Amino acid sequence: MKICNICHKLSATGEDHIDCIQKRSIELEAEDFKNNIPEKLNLSKNDKDLGVEMKAVLEHLAREKENSD
Repeated sequence: MKICNICHKLSATGEDHIDCIQKRSIELEAEDFKNNIPEKLNLSKNDKDLGVEMKAVLEHLAREKENSD
């Protein structure tokens, strides 16, 4: 038996729990997607075409990304 590196609970298989691995993978994918939104929308070229609400959301995400780095 071993401790799971993700949830730090006992693992009977001697490896990390499968559900912990999947959860971590989903969280990393979501974080990567959130960080790439401004680049995917190419904000530097067409920011005048976006609505005010969308600009506010994207600016918030960009600031959040900068603060986390």
